[in-house]
Amino acid sequence: MTVMKTSMRNFLAHKGRMALSAIAVLLSVAFVCGTLVFTDTMSTTFDKLFAATSSDVTVSAKGASDSGETTADNGKPPVMPASVLGEVRKTQGVKSAEGTVFSTSVTVVDADKDNLSPSSGAPTIVGSWNATDARTMKITSGAAPKGGDQIMVDADTADKHGLKLGDEIGVISAVGTHNAKISGIADFTVTNPGAAIFYLDTKTAQQTLVGETGVYTSVNVTAAAGISDAQLKKNVTAELGGDYQIKTAKETADANQKDVAGFMNVMKYAMLGFAGIAFLVGIFLIINTFSMLVAQRTREIGLMRAIGSSRKQVNRSVLAEALLLGLVGSLLGVGAGVGLAVGLMKLMGQMGMELSTDDLTVAWTTPVVGLVLGVIVTVLAAYLPARRAGKISPMAALRDAGAPADAKAGWIRGILGTVLTAGGGFALYLAAAADKATDGSLWLGIGVVLSLIGFVVIGPLLAGAVVRVLGAVLLRMFGPVGRMAERNALRNPRRTGATGAALMIGLALVACLSVVGSSMVASATDQLDKTVGTDFIVQSDSGQLITPQAVKAMKSTPELERVTEYKWTKADFTTPDGEPLKDTAITAADPSYATDLRTETVAGKLPDAYKPDSMSVHEKFAEDHGITLGSKIKVAFKDGSAADLTVRAITSSDVVIDAGAMYTSIATMAKYVPADKMPLDSLVFASAKEGQQDAAYKSLKSALHDYPQYTVRDQTDYKEALKDQIGQLLNMIYGLLALAIIVAILGVVNTLALSVVERTREIGLMRAIGLSRRQLRRMIRMESVVIALFGALLGLGLGMGWGATAQQLLALEGLMVLEIPWPTIIGVFIGSAFVGLFAALIPAFRAGRMNVLNAIATE
Repeated sequence: MTVMKTSMRNFLAHKGRMALSAIAVLLSVAFVCGTLVFTDTMSTTFDKLFAATSSDVTVSAKGASDSGETTADNGKPPVMPASVLGEVRKTQGVKSAEGTVFSTSVTVVDADKDNLSPSSGAPTIVGSWNATDARTMKITSGAAPKGGDQIMVDADTADKHGLKLGDEIGVISAVGTHNAKISGIADFTVTNPGAAIFYLDTKTAQQTLVGETGVYTSVNVTAAAGISDAQLKKNVTAELGGDYQIKTAKETADANQKDVAGFMNVMKYAMLGFAGIAFLVGIFLIINTFSMLVAQRTREIGLMRAIGSSRKQVNRSVLAEALLLGLVGSLLGVGAGVGLAVGLMKLMGQMGMELSTDDLTVAWTTPVVGLVLGVIVTVLAAYLPARRAGKISPMAALRDAGAPADAKAGWIRGILGTVLTAGGGFALYLAAAADKATDGSLWLGIGVVLSLIGFVVIGPLLAGAVVRVLGAVLLRMFGPVGRMAERNALRNPRRTGATGAALMIGLALVACLSVVGSSMVASATDQLDKTVGTDFIVQSDSGQLITPQAVKAMKSTPELERVTEYKWTKADFTTPDGEPLKDTAITAADPSYATDLRTETVAGKLPDAYKPDSMSVHEKFAEDHGITLGSKIKVAFKDGSAADLTVRAITSSDVVIDAGAMYTSIATMAKYVPADKMPLDSLVFASAKEGQQDAAYKSLKSALHDYPQYTVRDQTDYKEALKDQIGQLLNMIYGLLALAIIVAILGVVNTLALSVVERTREIGLMRAIGLSRRQLRRMIRMESVVIALFGALLGLGLGMGWGATAQQLLALEGLMVLEIPWPTIIGVFIGSAFVGLFAALIPAFRAGRMNVLNAIATE
């Protein structure tokens, strides 16, 4: 009890000094709890949606995916004959059944041909209005569609794009474009996570999405009273046989949930990973805080030991303070985490994914995880300072207070840090020298961990040398004030090293990812320059296939020399070694594709692969199956017949663009696949006539004006799109890393604040002999800047080493160019100086306001 009282008294006595450490714990716990609440809420939202939209039993065409979405290569949804509906209705246990048609391979535009699809990546769904949809949608304006000239839209999409009754919109599918006027607007009775949904009547949906009537994509079945879903499925299966996919409501909901689970898990664990980084940075802050508090209370602890306190009691007293800090920070963090989750939901709403706070889900495990994690991390971080406090002897009561026991890093720290850093460097070398990316990845992970720990351990030794260099370059010009700032930073190398290490971690990751991202863009750009021999690439950013009408429009562009079609499908292979390979991808293109993409071959010539009944394979595939030039592979095309194709070329596996592709000609595929089953083009390549590139670019865009689902890019556009995609990903990662950097900034603030308290008497004496307030504040700011730049130098150097090693592994996958983004690296380094200035504002202000006489009288 005495220990607890002492701990509570000390905690409250230093509550201002504990605040920043508590904020670090709060932020880290908030990020963990916010992530868990946010992802749990998303799961709840989707669970409710899928449960509400699933019929008791759903019958789908055989070619549909598990979740019922379209997968056909011709851009149309897989369908079944309308006669299935009649067979289902006469099945025992069926109360009612309704045939529906829907597709996600669509683009919907307004009268100005602006895309109405969600910007969040959620699907655009066009289907027939049916009783199942009526359970989850309430018509709030107008009426359901009747006839080919009417369409209904969901209220969220209407609000987002300013649509109203009577507005004309166009539905673009593989069949063509269908224009209709809005007859009704329907609101969701469950949360819509961002999909744009449009409804037609059944006959119009069949004609618009499939191109024929008398077919359905699915049949929704409702069970009669007393009939379970499982029994109903059994009865329907007995009636229809095994030619269709038949699922209960739970199976359909589970399949839909599985589709989104992968995305949510990636988001969840990525965010938790960044929270872990913030916790790691927070550990340095807590260690520094308690180390400095213990150093400042050396005399006090010595007196406690002199009057009978044991080492264990002193140790437990410091750990009890850490426990209080962890509890306070974690409790506040749990509450802040719920607020953060709500904020993330609002942010997702701005991006197009609507999540209702009515579905806010706080599982009992979330606050428990937050509290346990926050308390354990805080107590563990305080363990070393607590041990150090326990070792203070009663004789310390006779010495001056404030003399830190860890003024110099010990030789054990130096040896251990050197060994760890050398081990990390050697592991990075092994990673860079690896022959296989999988082997190198393991060494890269080991190298990153060991080098990071090594730099943290050896940081105090590096602080002396690096701070002296920085002082000589930056501080000496400020005269005595600059020299004092340098000496203050050097006064306690362990403290400076720990403070710099906190900033180092975040900046090392920033530098590493910057190098990897820049190298990926540079490598892909280099590959484009070397291998792509076409001027224009036409594709749909939403993945919609290219219709024959659009291809015809492109081929009619007079400024174009050639247009190359590119398709892909799946086939069952039987290789020369007798191994059957199911659902293997095969690419079909025009012979001019060998010119449009200059793919390196290791045997044969690629143009020969486009000869009748010929194909190419990639090098690894050939090695795995003993294939040489002239070998025959039996290829059973999807929706077609089997062919014996002769291998005429073996392409290199060390490519980035079309890596692993196996080619044949469109003419060969058309020989074995019926015309109505031929896959649509995934991409189309176009090359302009000599000297007419600019005119061809404009004409090609004009020719595709009526096909807004497709984007025309020249090579410059394509490179910019690639750069933007990687840039958006990096910006998102940088945003998450900002949490760790904020915690590191708090560490610098805390270190300076406690350092000012520690040097109160010294500051009073300097003021007494003529140091002005302005000079004092400048000294503290410069000390902060040099500590921040020390952390930045270590972090950026370490991160560039990691990034360069990672690029060597990517080189094994064809990304050969290493590019250091110097503007980013230099910008981050300069930004670190401003971080130091910002962190010193409050400590410098408080130091400047000290009363000189009171400061001198401080013991």
